[in-house]
Order: sequence, then C-alpha cells, then structure tokens
Amino acid sequence: MADEEPPSGWQLALDAAVVRRALLMALLVGPILILINHGDSILQGGIGPVRALKMALTMAVPYLVSTYSSVGALRRQG
Repeated sequence: MADEEPPSGWQLALDAAVVRRALLMALLVGPILILINHGDSILQGGIGPVRALKMALTMAVPYLVSTYSSVGALRRQG
C-alpha cells in the first residue's frame, strides 16, 4: 500500500470544517474590530468606498488568522 501524500496547506485551508470555523470567528470578532476601528465614522455616517474596503479587510483578518491557526494545528497533528 503506497503512502499517501499529506494534504497541502491550501487543501487544509479549504476544508469545510476549517472554513466554517474561520467564518464563525470572522462573524464574531470582525464586527467588534469594526466598531473599535470605525465606530466613530459609522455613527457620523461617513462610510465612503475607502472606509468600506477597510471594513471588509477588517472582517478578513480574523478569518485569515483562524485559517492559518487551524492549518498549523492540523499539520502538527497529522
């Protein structure tokens, strides 16, 4: 029986369980970060295209951190 190659980092990052966990973290942590970093602009109604892009990137940060952490843990495990 031939040894199977371990999954690549991209394969692990795209695994349904990893994506689900990362989305949950983004949905929980992202809005908190947005309020901390952009709350004053939201309250003043000053959300232009540049700020909206920054807010989207703010949501991406917890997603990427969670994915990176999960991939690292899965690689150490297997």
